[in-house]
Amino acid sequence: MIGVALLSATAITCTPTRVWDGDGPIWCAEGPRIRLAGIAAREIDGRCRRRQPCPKASGIEARDRLVAMLGGGRGRTADGHVLVAGPRLRCRPAGPMSYRRVVAWCQAPTGDLSCAQLRAGVALRWRSYHGLEVCRR
Repeated sequence: MIGVALLSATAITCTPTRVWDGDGPIWCAEGPRIRLAGIAAREIDGRCRRRQPCPKASGIEARDRLVAMLGGGRGRTADGHVLVAGPRLRCRPAGPMSYRRVVAWCQAPTGDLSCAQLRAGVALRWRSYHGLEVCRR
């Protein structure tokens, strides 16, 4: 397992292989699972987590938007994850691990994934994470 201290000092390369919902996790071929920093999206079943913002967009809309940014769906796993074969991401850890996932800002060739989810209206800012200034660039 990758240590938190190592992650906080190191950029992570992620080749996405599958996605669960609109803010992650994104499974990486290199091993880590990424939760996008700074945003909250609905869960796939439509619920919102306690003490998090609750966007109007459904969890499926948010997930499908993320899947599209990661090259589109290539099928599904037996448990419902969407398989993707998207561009390599460069991710910068943003804080402590969350549910065994690396919380990170991830850059695709088209820009920051968290910012794109915000602009699309499928996620809302999550105030417990700093760094949303990247979305103003």
